[in-house]
Amino acid sequence: MKRLNGKSALITGAARGIGRGFAEAYLREGATVAIADIDLEAAEKTAAELGDNAYAVQIDVSQQDSIDAAIAAVVARAGGIDILINNAALFDAAETVDITRQSYDRLYAVNVSGTLFTMQAAAKQMIAQGKGGKIINMASQAGRRGEPLVLVYCSTKAAVISMTQSAGLNLIKHGINVNAIAPGVVDGAHWDHVDAMFAKLEGKVPGQKKAEVAAGVPAGRFALPGDLTGMAVFLASGDSDYIVSQTYNVDGGQWMS
Repeated sequence: MKRLNGKSALITGAARGIGRGFAEAYLREGATVAIADIDLEAAEKTAAELGDNAYAVQIDVSQQDSIDAAIAAVVARAGGIDILINNAALFDAAETVDITRQSYDRLYAVNVSGTLFTMQAAAKQMIAQGKGGKIINMASQAGRRGEPLVLVYCSTKAAVISMTQSAGLNLIKHGINVNAIAPGVVDGAHWDHVDAMFAKLEGKVPGQKKAEVAAGVPAGRFALPGDLTGMAVFLASGDSDYIVSQTYNVDGGQWMS
């Protein structure tokens, strides 16, 4: 039997990359999936490619009106919301003395405030429905420890881990399980962007940082989005009903906790 049969899921940042991988896995498990993204055209394209049980929703998680409209769109289309994955996030890197308030505000608006207030809006809807639900926040190995050039991003992902713990303890009384996934390094357009930033900051040739990081993964390679989907399905399913406030490392052995 499909583990998410009949469930309604909302995945932010789902037009591409990890978010799209989650959507594909949830559809295989029987869910109806809202492909939510700030880029509506990309979301519509992805939804069309994934089939009738996927549909596009525009969301800017830094704007409360957009969050509320996205939740309302999911309720109107699917009758409610059972699963949320807070996947939308931004990355930046800089020397500590070069961090700008603009970069700080931008990352916190999406990675921290966006995660919190999207989680809040989904939780309110789940409570109103009275059937519980599953909320999965996307943390990172970067939230487990600092990195010399990634102060702001690391701190946002540490905040996601902390918010997951507190929200999970608070919402379980409503039957809402809040947990998180902490990936390591995941191949794709995101890491190509990261590699380019480190090439500039550390004076490396393009691709050098990516090769160095891959060599340091105990599993011997970067993750692919599909490496994360098993955990995402598990945390959305009934198999995780007794799991509360946890952050699971899915990182090829890079961090143990």
